[in-house]
Amino acid sequence: MNVIVANKYSAMLSSLSNKIDLIKTIDGEFQVDDLVAQFDNFFFNKMILDITAIAGYQDISQIQRLSFGMDMSKIILLLDDSPVVNSPQYLSELVSMGIYNFTRNIDAITYLIDNPNTYKDVAQFHIIGNNGGPNQGPQGAPNGAMMGGGFNGSRGATNERSFINSSIAMPTMGGTRVIGFKNLTDHAGATTLIYMLKKQLSENYTVLGLELDKNDFLFFNDPDLRSVSSKDLDSVIKNPVNNYNVILIDVNDSAEGAKCTEMLYLIEPSTLMLNKMIRRDRNILDKIKGMKVVLNKSLLDPNDIREFEAEARCSVFHNICPLDDKKDKHRVLDELLNKLGFDKNRPASESNKAARLFGIVKE
Repeated sequence: MNVIVANKYSAMLSSLSNKIDLIKTIDGEFQVDDLVAQFDNFFFNKMILDITAIAGYQDISQIQRLSFGMDMSKIILLLDDSPVVNSPQYLSELVSMGIYNFTRNIDAITYLIDNPNTYKDVAQFHIIGNNGGPNQGPQGAPNGAMMGGGFNGSRGATNERSFINSSIAMPTMGGTRVIGFKNLTDHAGATTLIYMLKKQLSENYTVLGLELDKNDFLFFNDPDLRSVSSKDLDSVIKNPVNNYNVILIDVNDSAEGAKCTEMLYLIEPSTLMLNKMIRRDRNILDKIKGMKVVLNKSLLDPNDIREFEAEARCSVFHNICPLDDKKDKHRVLDELLNKLGFDKNRPASESNKAARLFGIVKE
């Protein structure tokens, strides 16, 4: 269960009540000591904290005092649009204190609840050696900050509409979001899934698809789907003239998945494929607990998925039914992309049609 502490953005934060589980909501401006005392010995999963609810928040020392009294890894800090809070110095000092989960985008909050940032995600905000801020050396600190992109550099924004609609911050590498895909079961469909996601993302983003050490992309006849060797991956990602917003990588059996800022692990949940996966690696069920697992080419219904999660002792990030790769658009893929933070890829007719969580029926 989660907590909301709101002030200036109380009305906007109230919209989260139907998206996340809440145990407590309070409004107003609070002294740091009062906040710490109020939530001492109070169990919660995440606290969404409107920064304007902290008295004197523009003085970074108040945030430092808060970090002394609370576990900042459980706090998602919603920044305001003031020049002080959005200055490079203020953001750098947040990172220096080990506070990695901060955003100016309401839509980014639900993403951060399940996908908390690490230092790598916010390193671009950290001014090394010229900080002057407290508690240097963030790697050891247990906290959270902004999604590396939803901030979008819009420091002059002064109205609530621009505050809400600024792009979701997303982890980046060299200015490009790099997402890896790996089959955990045989023939789980990473290659074709990347092809379909690339088509769908390309409506709103510039996208490159890569496959490592294989040549299957050749058959899609798309110049932005390329086959490269593992040893060349680093140079492709860090190419200084790279103008791609997103790179999708089929890592196959390569060890270079570590170069991706995030990974999706695909499972084709048929009895045959699951048993083959377990026989190949007896410890696989322990390993997938911390992975972002996507069921692909799946005919499981919601009850089946709950059983799978219970038996595998893991959480399913998304469920994708068998799809026709000749179609240009699939609602279930937009649902996946939206979960990943691509706010421009909202499922079609979202306001007029009840969302089908697993999208078992093809559109």
